[in-house]
Amino acid sequence: MPDDDLPRGATGDAELVVLAAGGSEHAFRVLYRAYVRPVYWLAHGLVGNPADAEEVTQETFLVAWRKLPGLELAGDSLLPWLATICRFQSANRVRRQRRDRLHTAAAADEDVPSTVDVEQQVIDERLADAILQEVAGLGELDRAIFRLCATEGYAYQAAADELGVAHGVVRNRLSRIRTRLRTVVKEST
Repeated sequence: MPDDDLPRGATGDAELVVLAAGGSEHAFRVLYRAYVRPVYWLAHGLVGNPADAEEVTQETFLVAWRKLPGLELAGDSLLPWLATICRFQSANRVRRQRRDRLHTAAAADEDVPSTVDVEQQVIDERLADAILQEVAGLGELDRAIFRLCATEGYAYQAAADELGVAHGVVRNRLSRIRTRLRTVVKEST
């Protein structure tokens, strides 16, 4: 029997279930249209947001399509059976989301050090002080070049234009400054 041709008078859920279980997509579409809204609202009440409710609704009807061949409808309506499937699908989604959140939280906790390394903080502070002292000992132009290029991100030409010097002056002086600072870092570690 073609999908589009339901027997005359086949409007009850029991008849539609038999036809859908036999492979009639049209009969299943009729059932879907009849119950998609109540299933969606049940799912929404259980999972709490529209996107998850849509997913649960689709999963509910997918499971129903697969299980229809073995279904013996107990009453006049398919809705109680669909509601049961929906509750199981919602519970599965909530459990999966909880597990994913716990897994994500555990992964985030692994990135946070469990203790503060005071010795490393002291070393870092000493190194920062040594670098600042070295920069303070630079001439006025070198400090300006360092400030513009190293801390404010200026390109060589932009720093040169700002300071009124040649591009090569900025490039060469910054190279010497970096060499001096590398030496300070090596000596401090």
